[in-house]
Amino acid sequence: MSSIFTKIINREIPAVIVYEDDLCISFRDIDPKAPQHILLVPKKEIKSLAEATENDAPLLGHLLIKAGEIARDQGFSDSGYRVVINTNKEGGQAVYHIHLHILGGRQMEWPPG
Repeated sequence: MSSIFTKIINREIPAVIVYEDDLCISFRDIDPKAPQHILLVPKKEIKSLAEATENDAPLLGHLLIKAGEIARDQGFSDSGYRVVINTNKEGGQAVYHIHLHILGGRQMEWPPG
């Protein structure tokens, strides 16, 4: 069964896409937790960070670099932002296809939850 993210990647359901390349796609979260809440999803389906392997290191590095570029392109890099990867149930993961939340546009608090 495909995740909602796979359906977005395959254009089976709509999304407001802000970036895409051969390895990943980025789009606005439909339930934003900050004024800027963008999801960055690899096109390779990896269930969670807990299941990533050493072979996934280049892809994971690519995602982090792209997160910074997206924050700059969207105009909230200078004021600051947070990148979050929720992992498994107690980590708050709701969709089991690894993804990064890029959150900005307001002061982030610590601890987060």
